[in-house]
Amino acid sequence: MGTEAAATSRLEPGARRALGSFLDGLRGRNASPGTLTEYRRHATEFLDFLGERGVDWRAPDRSTVRSYLGTLADRGLAPTSVGGRLAAVRSFYRHALRHGRIATDPLAGVRAPRRPSRLPRVLSVDEAAELVTAPRRLPVRDEALARRDGAMLELLYATGMRISELAGLTIDRIDLARRRLRVVGKGNKERALLFGTPAADALRGYLGTARPHLAARGAGGEAVFLNANGAPLSARGARLVIGRWVQAVGAPSRTSPHTLRHSFATHLLEGGADLRVVQELLGHANLQTTQIYTHLSDATLRSAYREAHPRAGRGSSGRSGR
Repeated sequence: MGTEAAATSRLEPGARRALGSFLDGLRGRNASPGTLTEYRRHATEFLDFLGERGVDWRAPDRSTVRSYLGTLADRGLAPTSVGGRLAAVRSFYRHALRHGRIATDPLAGVRAPRRPSRLPRVLSVDEAAELVTAPRRLPVRDEALARRDGAMLELLYATGMRISELAGLTIDRIDLARRRLRVVGKGNKERALLFGTPAADALRGYLGTARPHLAARGAGGEAVFLNANGAPLSARGARLVIGRWVQAVGAPSRTSPHTLRHSFATHLLEGGADLRVVQELLGHANLQTTQIYTHLSDATLRSAYREAHPRAGRGSSGRSGR
C-alpha cells in the first residue's frame, strides 16, 4: 500500500467518504491528474492532522486550524506552498458543506499567509530573440534535435502556451497554412493559438525533415515533439531541453519555459494588445490573473521614463537651463 493510500485508510469513515466525494466532484469538473493528486494529498494531510489530535473533522476550531498552519511554517514551507495546501482544504470543506456533510464551514475567514509581491521574470525582446534562435545559430551535434528545439522555442514564445500544452500537442491540431494551432489546457479546455512566420518556418522545417528522422527511431504516434529515441517528448523532457538552451546563451538566471510565457504576454501588451485578447490566448479563466502583466508593462514604462527623461532621475540637478 502506498504512503497516500495508507494515510487515507487511517481516516475516520465519514471523513474518508467525504474525501472520496470531493475527489469525484473534481473529476466531474475535468480537473487535471496533477490537481487531483495535490488536492488528495493536502486534504488527507489535514484530516490526518485532525485525527491524530482527536479532533472531529467536521468542526475543527480556529485554534486547531492555526496550529496546522503553524506546523507547515515550522517545516519551512514557503507562503505559496502553505497557501496551496490551505486552498485544497478550503475546497474540500466547501464541497462538504454544499453536500450537507457539515453544518458550517470551519475555514470560513481563515486567511492564507501573505505571498511576496514578486512579479514574474520577463525577458527583453532582444533576450527572447537570442534564446529562441539559438538552435539555428549555435553549433549542434544532432541537426534533427536542433530543428526540434528551435521549433519548440519559437512556438513557446510565439503562442505563450504552457510547456505541458507543448508536450501534449499532436500533428492534427496544427494548421501551418493558417498559422494556427489548438491546445488542450487546464480543465481539459481547448483554445486556438496563433503564431507568426518565424515559428511557422521553424515548425515546417522540423515537421518536414527532422521529425521523420526522429520518428524512425521509435514509436512517437501523433505527438509533434519527439525525444532522441523517437518517443513522445514529455513535459519534463521539454523543460530540460529549454534549460540547456538557456544555459547555452547565458540567459538570466531562473529563466524557464514559463518565462517565455510571461514574456509573450508582456510583449503583447507593450505592443498595444487588449488585455482580454491576452487573457484568451493564455487560457486564463479569470481576467485578474492576466492583469499582473499590466504591472509588468507599467514597470517597463517607468524604467524607460527614468532612463529617457532629463528630470526623472533621483540625481537631477534642478537646473532650469536658463
